[in-house]
Amino acid sequence: MKQTYEDSHLYRLRHSAAHVMAQAVMEMFPEGSLAIGPAIEEGFYYDFDLPRPLTPDDLEVIERRMREIIADDHEFVRREVPVEEAKESFDGEPYKLDLIEGLVSGGVDEDGEATGTAGQADAAPMSLTIYRHDDFEDLCRGPHVESTGQINPDAVKLLKVAGAYWRGDERNPMLQRIYGTAWETAEELESYLERVAEAEKRDHRRLGAQLDLFSIQPDQMGPGLILWHPKGALMRHIAEEFCKAEHMANGYDLVVTPHIGKRTLWETSGHLGFYSDSMYPPMEVDGQEYYMKPMNCPFHILIYQNSLRSYRDLPLRYAEWGTVYRYERAGVLHGLLRVRGFTQDDAHHFCRPDQMPAEIDFVLGFSLHLLRSFGFSEFSAYLSTRPSDDKAVGDPAQWREAEAALEASLQRSGIPYDMDEGGGAFYGPKIDLKVTDAIGREWQLTTIQFDFNLPERFDLTYVAEDGQLHRPYMIHRALLGSMERFYGVLIEHYAGAFPVWLAPVQAMLIPIADRHIEYAEQVATRLKEAGLRGEVDDSSDRMRNKIRKAQEQKIPYMLVVGDKEVESGAVAVRLRTGQDLGPQPIDDFISVAQAAVDEKREL
Repeated sequence: MKQTYEDSHLYRLRHSAAHVMAQAVMEMFPEGSLAIGPAIEEGFYYDFDLPRPLTPDDLEVIERRMREIIADDHEFVRREVPVEEAKESFDGEPYKLDLIEGLVSGGVDEDGEATGTAGQADAAPMSLTIYRHDDFEDLCRGPHVESTGQINPDAVKLLKVAGAYWRGDERNPMLQRIYGTAWETAEELESYLERVAEAEKRDHRRLGAQLDLFSIQPDQMGPGLILWHPKGALMRHIAEEFCKAEHMANGYDLVVTPHIGKRTLWETSGHLGFYSDSMYPPMEVDGQEYYMKPMNCPFHILIYQNSLRSYRDLPLRYAEWGTVYRYERAGVLHGLLRVRGFTQDDAHHFCRPDQMPAEIDFVLGFSLHLLRSFGFSEFSAYLSTRPSDDKAVGDPAQWREAEAALEASLQRSGIPYDMDEGGGAFYGPKIDLKVTDAIGREWQLTTIQFDFNLPERFDLTYVAEDGQLHRPYMIHRALLGSMERFYGVLIEHYAGAFPVWLAPVQAMLIPIADRHIEYAEQVATRLKEAGLRGEVDDSSDRMRNKIRKAQEQKIPYMLVVGDKEVESGAVAVRLRTGQDLGPQPIDDFISVAQAAVDEKREL
């Protein structure tokens, strides 16, 4: 089986670097308090409660002290202690004591993350592990390298300081989180820092403001809620119309459902029992409690139930661009990538058991087709299987059948995949499909999820060939996932320079002088008649400034018009890359641009 990151030497290296950093910080601020400090993907962090805000100069001082600790080659020593002894060891450290209480109750793990097992007697640990190096001691499950000297001092870098609520809850104190990274070689560190710099240039929040695509105004509207500006809304409309047309051409029926539902619906679906922490509080209407929907599936089930279904009707594929609302803690909200209100390209398949393998093949193939249409070409997947018996519903034989169908489909697709043994939801196994962006980052977008729970809860049936009622299989599928998250990924993948078919403005007409404005407007009209989106920059800026502004807006084509172009019925074509294609007849340019749209090319 493939080695996980948590089992790797790099993970141990980074976890150890976090402890070295914590020692340096606590020496600098002995009156401070420690919180948690795990290794994360491509680095590590540690949270502190300190007497003053940290500065960039502080990070340099901390880095220097870290190098000294590394050079002294202190051994990492693990010891296992009873809970009461652990409390004594961390007397005066409020966050460590709070963490110990959570570990004892089973409510959190050693990274401070909720486990969902609070109050279970068998979840409480009989003892806890502590790691020590030099005179620094930390509550920690490990693992670590053997000694600080195994950390390469030339491959460690502290990156930034950010605010973080204790346990991610805004009701708790705000801490200072220091992010860092550690690698085995200085060359790997340098390569990583170059990738970070490129990622910062592509940050969808910065580009969203620069390109006037969307905004988030927490003071006026609330955090985690997106305002789509005209250009962003147009881009989203273009993509959604394309996707809807592809769905309809591939056997889907489009449905539309409400934003709220009665309490009884969410009780039947199980959301109030399993998912209430992520749902907004109810509103009372006519003496009944209504909830904003966190998911679309119960509504699609009601549509299925509205008529008696025959085996001849199946499969049924219901698709909806449905807006849902989920409570996310303020500390985890992040631009378009983590929000509280979002639209899913949601679909639910209802099929006979014998149709299930073909339906999985269809869903996976259709997902890859649409993702490729948006310019993604590298994919990987996780197949998550049945959890333990006490955490899963449904017949184990059905689970095995569904897991086999999912894995066989992945094998036929040729997509590389890893097994996430026991990682399925309680109601069924799933495929999580990831795309690789232009700078090599992986993003999880598509989910294909079996459900053995809701068909039982809603008593779904169809009339089979034998005239008896049978239970259909149900498949959840979000292809692009959240449209908000997908657009965040898309912005960063293209660094805002979208393919011509998605660009809100495809061509900017740039008249050299005022006398050329009328001709530019005539050309813009011709573009519109040809199905292209063009605008005229009739400002008083010089031509070079107009070109620069259009390039900053990532507009694919700049069409400069002056006396020669007016006389010849042409446009001088420049690309956003800076390439000058020279004069072209208007009809020739229109043909080139239309071909780029039809082929979904960048230019």
